Amino acid sequence: MTPVPQIRHYQNWLQATRGLSFDNYEALWRWSVSDLDAFWQSIWDYFEVQSPTPHTAVLGRRSMPGAEWFPGAQGNYAQQVFRHAAAAEAAGVPAIVSHGEASLAAGDAPRELGWAEMRRQAASLALHLKAQGVQPGDRVAAYLPNTPETMVAFLATASLGAVWSVCAPDMGTPAVLDRFRQIAPTVLIACNGVHYGGRDMARGEAVAELVAALPSVTHVLIHEILPASGLPAGHARFADAVARDDAQTAAFEPLWLPFEHPLWIVYSSGTTGLPKPIVHSHGGVALVGLALLRLHNDLAPSHADPANPERFHWYSSTGWIMWNVQAASLLNGTTCCIYDGNPAGTNKDKPDWSTLWRFVASTRATFFGAGAAFFANCMKAGVDVAQCGDLGRLRTLGTTGSPLSEDTQRWGTAQFTKIGNPDIWWCNISGGTDFAGAFIGGNRELPVVPGEMQCRILGCAVEAWNDKGESVVGEVGELVCTQPLPSMPLYFVGDKDNQRYLASYFDTYPGIWRHGDWLKVTPSGSCIIYGRSDATINRHGLRMGTSELYSAIEALPEVLDSLVVDLEYLGRESYMPLFVVLRPGHTLDEAMKARLNHAVKTALSPRFVPNDIFAVPEIPRTLSGKKQELPIKKLLLGQPLEKVVNRDAMANPACLDWYLAFANQRAGANAPK
Repeated sequence: MTPVPQIRHYQNWLQATRGLSFDNYEALWRWSVSDLDAFWQSIWDYFEVQSPTPHTAVLGRRSMPGAEWFPGAQGNYAQQVFRHAAAAEAAGVPAIVSHGEASLAAGDAPRELGWAEMRRQAASLALHLKAQGVQPGDRVAAYLPNTPETMVAFLATASLGAVWSVCAPDMGTPAVLDRFRQIAPTVLIACNGVHYGGRDMARGEAVAELVAALPSVTHVLIHEILPASGLPAGHARFADAVARDDAQTAAFEPLWLPFEHPLWIVYSSGTTGLPKPIVHSHGGVALVGLALLRLHNDLAPSHADPANPERFHWYSSTGWIMWNVQAASLLNGTTCCIYDGNPAGTNKDKPDWSTLWRFVASTRATFFGAGAAFFANCMKAGVDVAQCGDLGRLRTLGTTGSPLSEDTQRWGTAQFTKIGNPDIWWCNISGGTDFAGAFIGGNRELPVVPGEMQCRILGCAVEAWNDKGESVVGEVGELVCTQPLPSMPLYFVGDKDNQRYLASYFDTYPGIWRHGDWLKVTPSGSCIIYGRSDATINRHGLRMGTSELYSAIEALPEVLDSLVVDLEYLGRESYMPLFVVLRPGHTLDEAMKARLNHAVKTALSPRFVPNDIFAVPEIPRTLSGKKQELPIKKLLLGQPLEKVVNRDAMANPACLDWYLAFANQRAGANAPK
């Protein structure tokens, strides 16, 4: 029997406790964005959020940015997680089920971490950090992969009121330092290596570089993933820091903190400058996460039905906001299934796109999410999910990161129809690092239409606006959010007078959040995302500012100038060309291309290596010297030149002839045969 959707339970509760009933989802959504006080108070009450002190209002200040949520209330993200421990332990359901790449390949049973043990380890580490002098508001930086230890480290940090920030160890040291230097961490928790793509990769030298370049760090913890002969002088072993088991660990409780106390710092890159260090709050992230995962992703607490426990997996690295969403399942009491390794298996020369499907079968996950590009790769590789183990408990597929094409969604549905599950539900979401949530997502009760997302998320006043700043339906426009959300940023670190914060989201429409995506809201209320409306790069769900690529590329003495655009659009696979101007006497041969690719790999990540590299005479620039990324992107996506650029505002308009010829050549090559 199909369980009652979680969003239906919520609506039944609204009717019973508030006397509110709605004819359809559109009416429910409109109430949620027009009466913010009533809606967010209902979320607080429905999830029985606890605070030792009452709040004096839901919205103390309504401005955007600068909204003040639940003044007077206290909370702690870790407190909300650990409140599930007793019920989960009694039901015998684990907190985390995990595999590494090697253990999955070997056919080992997944590793399980119980709720009580997760709490003990987090308490032990919190006491260790406190003994090093860590105080509320101090920054704890992590250079760790997607393992249970990273989750424990995050919860320990949050318990103390310290502020968490993590970078994935596949990121180049310069990119990590661009982030961590801005936040001046007190503690660094780092791994000595990672296992990825069938290879062990030592990270000792990278960690030494980080420590040397971060003078604010007073304590270093090393998580020994690879065999080690010993620790550098003054460093402590992570395994020792989580080993304590005594009366103090048993009695440890997370601190009660103001609702808007900083929880973590995440990074989102624009087209200029360093990555934006975005600070979110304990209370805001917890409330938004609970509403998203329970009501829209239809995830129940695992202890609610121990015979059929919920298990949530969303493939991610620690460098993507989906790692944070994955962690948020614990807020809901849902078992979190995490995989550390290459989604294409252990042999980089022979990708095995069945890997994650076998992981899902091994962990008995009920919800499997990944970037849209993953599912497209599975379709192209001819993956047969029937050969990937028992997927009988899987009832939901989730996607984000880029638009999912109709063909890929139909392929996935056909795969599950073959194994007797024609009703597999696609929960396609779109949101962002910027506010640690989703604007658009799923609803178990609404029709599933391939190529579309089902609805706008409750509490998210999302609209598509045309060039005149008017809300439109059935037309593509700028995605805006007209009302504040609890998880919108508190501030950016080091951002004087909120100048960068305002410029990032509110420069186009003062008081209105402009997200940077093209959106169409259909007459039925479903949504289609058409890709980025700005020049930010979106590769495999990970966003990176173009300025970071330019720093890596233009550091090479042979390169005078460069421009990069990402042509991800409406479910097509991302295509990212790099255009370079080389110094006289240098040519773009294979050796030069290898040097450019290596520079990107080393400074950033292999994920951001361009698809193609082209030598060009000039990079188009405005009269003020700004690279014209967005006009070139629009041109290469098929828009007429005269509509995307004003030649009179350019310093070098003649150079456009090369890009126009390139666009025409590309259009001819991609035309249907």
